[in-house]
Amino acid sequence: MESNETKVRVDKWLWAVRIFKTRSLAAAECDKGHVSIDTTKLKPSKELRGGEIVKVRIGPIERHYLVKGLLSTRLSAPMVAPYVEDVTPQENLDLLNAVKVYGYEKRDKGLGRPTKRDRRMIDKFKN
Repeated sequence: MESNETKVRVDKWLWAVRIFKTRSLAAAECDKGHVSIDTTKLKPSKELRGGEIVKVRIGPIERHYLVKGLLSTRLSAPMVAPYVEDVTPQENLDLLNAVKVYGYEKRDKGLGRPTKRDRRMIDKFKN
């Protein structure tokens, strides 16, 4: 399936290549300033062109996506590969793994929420 489009809105593209679940969520993230090209924050109506690298802040890291092709309709996940490539630097992915490993306190099941004293002890231990 080839796309003959030369420009497509950034919120539409983010939704179509399955970076965001809904188009309104993609537009909201653009409005918050979480989507950029280089250092320029993008509005949802900004038109993308092929070959650009779109930076999207998702959770604690900023992911980088190469626009390999333009797409304005949502396709199934396996069919999206020719249109987008994840080029996120390895140090960002390492940061994500560090947050997963070190950012979680194990709490045994059945203990309930931590008390004020427990929380203070956790904070003291972290710092």
